[in-house]
Amino acid sequence: MIGFIVFGLIVGVLARLIIPGRQQMSIWMTLLLGLVGSVIGGVVANLLDTGDIFDLNVLGSVVAVISAAALILVVERSTASRGSLRH
Repeated sequence: MIGFIVFGLIVGVLARLIIPGRQQMSIWMTLLLGLVGSVIGGVVANLLDTGDIFDLNVLGSVVAVISAAALILVVERSTASRGSLRH
C-alpha cells in the first residue's frame, strides 16, 4: 500500500513536469491525481495482458503518467473556468 502511494506521488509529479507552465495545486491533489492515473494505467495494462492492475510495468507506468497529466489539465481548466466566472 505504501508503495502504491509513493508510486502515485511520483506519477503525479512526473505528470506535472511534462505539462508546460505552473499548476496551482497542492501536493495532496498531485498525489490524488497520480493515484487515479496509476489505477488507470494498471487497468489498461491489465486489459492488454501486460500485467496485473498493481504490477509495476513499463506500459502501465507510461499510461499512468499520461492519464495523470490529462487529469491535471482537466482539473486546471475546471478551476480556471470557475475562477473566471466569479470575476
